[in-house]
Amino acid sequence: MKSLRNILALSGLLLMMASFVWMQFRQTERAKSAAERKAAQPPVAPGPFAVVVLDPGHGGQDSGAMCGGLLEKDLTLDVARRIATLMTRLGDTYVSLADRAAFANRIRNCIFVSIHFNEDNKPVASGVETYYASHQIATSSSVASWLPFLWRPLSESPNPESQRLAGFIQEALVVRTRAIDRGTQPGQFFVIANVTSPAALIEGGFLTNKEDISKLASEDYRDQIAAAVADGILHYRDATSQRKPTLAVTDPGRR
Repeated sequence: MKSLRNILALSGLLLMMASFVWMQFRQTERAKSAAERKAAQPPVAPGPFAVVVLDPGHGGQDSGAMCGGLLEKDLTLDVARRIATLMTRLGDTYVSLADRAAFANRIRNCIFVSIHFNEDNKPVASGVETYYASHQIATSSSVASWLPFLWRPLSESPNPESQRLAGFIQEALVVRTRAIDRGTQPGQFFVIANVTSPAALIEGGFLTNKEDISKLASEDYRDQIAAAVADGILHYRDATSQRKPTLAVTDPGRR
């Protein structure tokens, strides 16, 4: 009897796994089909976004980088609160990376900015940098964003909108904080790779550098970081608004 129950349990597990694999296969086929249809259409410049989602990194039992009493989770929340918009966490609570991405994917027409602070083995490392994902999930795969253990189709190259957003935010960070410009670069961080909207992740300074720590302890400096993020977002929105949609040209001989 016991062996029969084991066989039934194993059969159920195999059936569930087969169902997940089939769902993922169907989703991949739909994503491929949608990509082919999109490639056949003329490119259209994106319109302005309606919502900004801020992601204060870490939280709860996940303190992130730390130096003495200065914790990354507190700094990220402090900076995010200085910008009035939606946030993936409102207090000192733990939110999984998958839940953060899923939160953003439930919101239409948004951009996503994750706020972090850096650490390095070398105490001389200093400055600000902004990341965009090397590969982001396809729009049609957002349904499965709550299943991080399943493979989802990724873009072959970085999302150009995410690159532009990261560029505008990095430029504003350098202007506002006058920190060392470490530039923008691709990075396959889960939260920006698994959202479908334009996404960027900022590193606002090093908690392993004495000068950066001294500045980050100042409310005025954190105000400048928040203002820089807001400036970068507004500059990106303005640039997006000014881009005119590309119109399809119809061949008169084929009407």
